[in-house]
Amino acid sequence: MNSSERKNVKLYTDGACSGNPGPGGYGAILIYKGIEKEVSGCENNTTNNKMEIMAVIKGLEMIKEPCNVTVYSDSAYVVNAVKMGWLQNWKKNNWVKADKKPVKNVELWEKLIALMKIHNVEFIKVKGHSDNEYNNRCDKLAVEQREKLVL
Repeated sequence: MNSSERKNVKLYTDGACSGNPGPGGYGAILIYKGIEKEVSGCENNTTNNKMEIMAVIKGLEMIKEPCNVTVYSDSAYVVNAVKMGWLQNWKKNNWVKADKKPVKNVELWEKLIALMKIHNVEFIKVKGHSDNEYNNRCDKLAVEQREKLVL
């Protein structure tokens, strides 16, 4: 199916973590034709970057058929990894970065790559904790999940 025949979905994502590592949470909101679906979760002993990637993965996993997906994230790490070709280079170099250090969260990046083969995904960087209603809602979901582990 070519991209012009696919449904267009918006996916807003965010992750949160107390300490690095520490308790963390993620939140995602899918929007299709005005209908919104939320997904969120938490993990102990995690990192903010891991939760940011998880939010995107969990959001994409909710989509039942190949779609055009615009991902809105306040994570420069996630957005730049895809848009600037870091992800391709890391994989090509056996998950070693340009500084010769191993890439972290390889299993999550591999899941994301697999999902990006199903969907036509575009990433857009949004400013965090500002006036983006959906980013703020994702942040709230992520923080609520993280707080479940803190209490």
